Formats: sequence, structure tokens, C-alpha cells
Amino acid sequence: MKKQSSGDSENQTTWLILVGFGDLQSLGFLPFTLFLAIYVVTVGGNTLILLAVASSRTLHTPMYFFLCHFSLLEIGYTSNITPQLLQSFLEGRDFISLVDCLIQFYMFASLAAAECLLLSAMSYDRYLAICHPLHYPVLMSTWFCSCLAAGSWLSGFFFSAFTLALAAPLSLCPGIRQIDHYFCDFAPVVGLFCGDVGVMWEAGVSISGFLTVTPFLLIVTSYAFILRVMLQIPPGPRRQKAFSTCSSHLSVVGVFYGTLIVVYVAPTDHMAPWLRKAFTILYTVFTPMVNPIIYSLKNQEVKGALRQLWGQLILGHALLRGTGQLFAFSSTSA
Repeated sequence: MKKQSSGDSENQTTWLILVGFGDLQSLGFLPFTLFLAIYVVTVGGNTLILLAVASSRTLHTPMYFFLCHFSLLEIGYTSNITPQLLQSFLEGRDFISLVDCLIQFYMFASLAAAECLLLSAMSYDRYLAICHPLHYPVLMSTWFCSCLAAGSWLSGFFFSAFTLALAAPLSLCPGIRQIDHYFCDFAPVVGLFCGDVGVMWEAGVSISGFLTVTPFLLIVTSYAFILRVMLQIPPGPRRQKAFSTCSSHLSVVGVFYGTLIVVYVAPTDHMAPWLRKAFTILYTVFTPMVNPIIYSLKNQEVKGALRQLWGQLILGHALLRGTGQLFAFSSTSA
């Protein structure tokens, strides 16, 4: 655990204490090993999707363009939170500077908002592909896809910056600043400040509500039209392919918004702190791990690209090994 030296006594106001999961230290390295494995699977799975799309020309379509951005979001999202969580398992609690805490909150809020917006862009892409297939190549052009992806990223970071800027005129509360959480979420960050925090709280709730509910309504509307069209398609390969691609996206939307509702909508005010943190784990750690698994298991094109990528890796390794053996043989003969 990071210690504060006596020479830092004048700067103690800049340090916060993250309680984390200190009660689990009695389990030894088991929690650390479990969540380290989850983190490796999350980053590895999303990286494989990026490599599969990049290596397969058949996946150079708007749908997989958005999927690549989604995987990048997931990697950044989990990398912003999980290392701090792993450190809390090792040390029980951890000191974090106020600046680092605010940066972590800003990245968390920005990436979560961008993810909501990107999911709505992905649903709109499926709506155009299934409901307007003849006009789809023109409507979902490369330029329009880039605008939707860039708009999702920029909107998430802009609105989160606006919320954080409202804390500038506020002062920190005196006393020991302890956060009973494993990362700097919105409510703990607001609780650090004294004064008129109502404006920051209301703005944060309003913005997060808008960036969460509006994309969700757009997703529901898009899939209502998609379902109506799919029911009119005769049973066959076209209907099966449309169902396969949509089911992957709907599964991700269900997991994402399901955990979001459990954490932020369900009445958790009277729950024990450890139980609230356990629910938050679903949203911040397990969901990013599940998403690449859903896309790789439920999507035949992604599975085919992954098999092709694996074959290329095996072939490249065999060629490299053969070249090394030939070089060794030539050296021995000389």
C-alpha cells in the first residue's frame, strides 16, 4: 500500500482512500487470480475480434466496422477500472490522488456514454440492412459510418467533461476522504465535494439518463421495425442470416442494459456496500468479457474469420520454424 510520508502532510487533501474489497483479503490470491483471468480474457477476446475483422475482407462492412469500435471501447473501459480493482485485492485498500480519481471517473463516464450511443448506431445499421437492403450501400456509406462512430466517441467525452466541469467551483469536504468502492464512480465523486452539489448531481443524472434512455429507445424502435420485416421473410437462409446477426447484437444490448438497470435503477440504497459493489462488478467487469464471447459464438462470419486467422498463424509459425531449421542446417553444412 502506498504510504504518505510526513513531507506530504501539506498535500494530504489531494489523496483519497479507495476501500475496494478489503474483506476478501482473507481469501488470499484467489480473487486476484480470478479477476486477472477475466481481464486477460476480456482484452484478449476483444483484440481477437479486431484482428479477425482486419484480416478478413468479407468482414470489411459497416456492421463489423462498428464492432471494431465497440471492441476498442470495451478494452479501454475494462483497462480503466480492472487494474485498480486488482490492486485493491492485493492491498485491501489503496491511496489514489484526487486528480487520478477524477480522470478515472471521466474515462469511465465517457466510455460508458459512448458505448450506449454506439449500440444505437449498430442497431440503426441493422435496421437499414434488413428493412432497406436496396438502399443500404448508399445510406450506410463509409463517410456516414465514420460520422456515427466519431459522434459516439466525441459525444461521450464532451458530455462527461461538461459534468466534471461543474465540480470546478466546488470545494472538497474536510476530514478523511474515503471512498467505499473499488473505483471512482459518479456518486462517490460527488460525495467528495461540499457546497451546492445539487447542480452537479442533477446535471450528471440528467445527462446520463439522456445518453442511456434515448439510445435504448432508438434500439427498441429499430428492432420493432426489424422484427416486423423478419416475420415477412420466408423461412430460409436469408431469414436465418438476419436472425443470426441481430441475435448477437440483441444479446449484447440485453446484457449491457440489464446490468445497467441492476446497478443504477434498482433500489440499492439500503443494500450493504459490498453487495452494491458486487452488482457493479457485473457492469464493469463481466459484461466486457461476455460481449466478445457472444459475438464469436453466435456469429458464423466471425467464427470463420477467427478460424482463418488461426490457420494463418499456424502456417506462419510453421514457415518460420522451417526457415529456422533450414538456416541451422546450412550453417552446420558450411
